[in-house]
Parts: sequence; C-alpha cells; structure tokens
Amino acid sequence: MSTTWILVANASQAKIYANHGPKKGLQLIKELEHPESREKAANLVTDRPGHNQGHGNGHGAYVPATDPKAHEADRFALELARELEEGRTSNAYDRLIIAASAPFLGLLNGRLSNQVKSKLAESIEKDYTRLPVKELSGHLESIVYL
Repeated sequence: MSTTWILVANASQAKIYANHGPKKGLQLIKELEHPESREKAANLVTDRPGHNQGHGNGHGAYVPATDPKAHEADRFALELARELEEGRTSNAYDRLIIAASAPFLGLLNGRLSNQVKSKLAESIEKDYTRLPVKELSGHLESIVYL
C-alpha cells in the first residue's frame, strides 16, 4: 500500500501528516516549530552592521545586512527539507504533497533534494497550518483519496 506524506507549513510552524490509502484519513506524524521566524527583526540581530577589513590603507567594506526574518525562514526551510529527506531515505512515504504559504513554498522548494522533488506530487500555495484535520481533509480530498 502506498503512503502519502502531506507537509503543511509556513515560516514558523509545520505539520507532517500521513495517508496510508483510501478511507484511511490523515494521521499526524510530526509537528515542528520555529519561533525565531515570529520574532521581531530587531530581536534577531546585533546592534551594528559588520565591516570587513580591507587591504591597504582603505577603511574596509560594508557588509550588506541580510534580512533576519528571511534568514530564519530559510533555516526552517532547510530543517523541513532534511525531515523530508530523512523520510525518503527510510521509505516512510511514496508520494509527497506540500501546502505552504506562498513565499515560504519557494524557499522550501529551493532546499529540497532532487530525490525528494521526484516524490513531490503536488504543491499548493496556501497556509493550512491553523486548520483542524477535518477541514484540512476537505481541502485535500481532490488530491489525496481520504
């Protein structure tokens, strides 16, 4: 019997569900939280931008700041990609569906290995992280035979 994993995520939380076939519903496998993505940007950085020491008599170069919230979202995308890779290598799923908020879905897709991407059956640009399982099932029933 084929198993489908459904990843429902945004930049600060994710849930992985499994479906083990028709009429089996969704089973929550794992919940992941990344509270740093919810922090204010000012709380995520030091007080001053950095400088690089230049060669010669110059004063050095300004290091452009990376958006701290984007950095944290990318860290969480990498963590989720590792979870999906681990599931793939242990043959925990045959098929993958990802439902994630629009900007986060792009980050996550950029972090997925080619092997995980080959299992990806559907990507949905929606944030379903706050939906109860019954409502989530209703949104996914056309893709997964629940």
